[in-house]
Amino acid sequence: MKGSELCRVMIVDDETLIRQGIKHYFNWEEEGFLIVGEASNGQEALELLEEVQPHILITDIVMPIMDGEELTKIVKANYPHIEVIVLSSFGEFEYVRSSFQSGVVDYILKPKLDSENLLAVLKTAVQRIPDFQITNKTKDTSISIEQIIDKLITGFDVSENIEEVQKVFPNEIFYLLGVDLSQNPAALEEVKELVQWLFSENTDDAISYFMKVEKEACFYLLNVKDKDSVHVVPKIKECSQRQPKIGFMLTEPFSNFIEIGEMYKRQLLPLFQYRFYVPEKQVVLQSDIVKDKEEPPHFQLEWLTEELKRERFESAFRYIREHGKTLSTQVTMDVDEYKTLINNIIFNVTILLRNIGFDVNELENSKYSQMKQIEEAKYAKEVLDFLDQFINEAENCVSNKQSSVENENMKKLLAYISEHYMEPLTLTEVAKHFHFNPSYLSTYFTSHNKEGFSEYLNKIRIDAAIKLLRTSAPISDISAQVGYSDHSYFCKVFKKGTGYSPSQYRRKLVK
Repeated sequence: MKGSELCRVMIVDDETLIRQGIKHYFNWEEEGFLIVGEASNGQEALELLEEVQPHILITDIVMPIMDGEELTKIVKANYPHIEVIVLSSFGEFEYVRSSFQSGVVDYILKPKLDSENLLAVLKTAVQRIPDFQITNKTKDTSISIEQIIDKLITGFDVSENIEEVQKVFPNEIFYLLGVDLSQNPAALEEVKELVQWLFSENTDDAISYFMKVEKEACFYLLNVKDKDSVHVVPKIKECSQRQPKIGFMLTEPFSNFIEIGEMYKRQLLPLFQYRFYVPEKQVVLQSDIVKDKEEPPHFQLEWLTEELKRERFESAFRYIREHGKTLSTQVTMDVDEYKTLINNIIFNVTILLRNIGFDVNELENSKYSQMKQIEEAKYAKEVLDFLDQFINEAENCVSNKQSSVENENMKKLLAYISEHYMEPLTLTEVAKHFHFNPSYLSTYFTSHNKEGFSEYLNKIRIDAAIKLLRTSAPISDISAQVGYSDHSYFCKVFKKGTGYSPSQYRRKLVK
């Protein structure tokens, strides 16, 4: 890379607001940089690298699916010419240290992330690129339409040159159009051509401005004359007829360009959520959504507990299936909230079956993979399929009669651990309490429980910690409350058991 050119930068962070904030810290091109891509996790970033070919990668450490630590290792192994800058929060220094060993330029604490610090680190990164010199553009107070719209959507100030941008859209009426490509992502270019053609045909001076593409969706700003607004919905329906696997979401009309941000948040995003529940509906309008948001039905955990204890399994599992279906009819419910409620059902039922003495090893082994599949599901029907799969496995667990209730000694051991896990419990202390030889107890426990004493105790403690992570209690306090005197050891055990650090898991819960 010789000569002067813009330095290409890619941003990787699972928080949309962080990514948007970074994009608007300063005029990137004026400083000699160009943002060429963004991703919400390491896996997405790897899929984009070949396409956007960045010189510099800015990545968060804690992310779902693939975190920044793993991403950095892969990038430096396969793309050693790419410089990496790490973003981290307090308490993640072990990950940061590992990243430095992989060859990152520097790290920035998120609480201290600002334009000055970021620009300084970016310039340091550029100096590490052989024979590369960035181009500093002369100051230009103008701002592009794309930047204006992006800022409006993310809530940033757009006072500069707004009047000039508005002149590009001379018609009286605006709409936001969202396109769901998840069933056929390869159709993006066909959809773009179709929308442009339909809105230029028999419509005076209509504008269909392609705003952006994000994951498996794209967005348009439509601008039409008042007299032509009656043709908008029919044209969208024609789009759906020509592209039967594509979903189209259309907001109500609005008259002021400056309302884009409000309409995007208040109407377009809820329309996308509606399609999550009703994917068979190709064209979704604001009038399709029930105006009053309903509270999700209460999950009767106490009743379910009694049903399972009394071995009324048929009614218990029937209730779970019916509750899941009912939740899937709450079309105004936030999608993340819906997925969390379903995951809570899986989590609680597994614990209940274990506590009343059933061998739930298979359920335990598949629990976190099922939860991950639910988080990545594109439609509510997929979530229900995963829930049904879990219930089938739970029914098999019950029907196989693999219950440790038959072994009273084992039942007493498990009950004792459940009651005392928050104490500094050891195998020797438990053996002494039950008058066992510690070595014999270790062998006995493993042969009857299909897992060792320490592994089972850690599992109990992790489950208790997950419940506490839903509260505002500090993570250091939680580790002590569930029986770990060493906080760093707690974090290590938690990540090994769940695939996430405690702070990652809490962040995932509150999204």
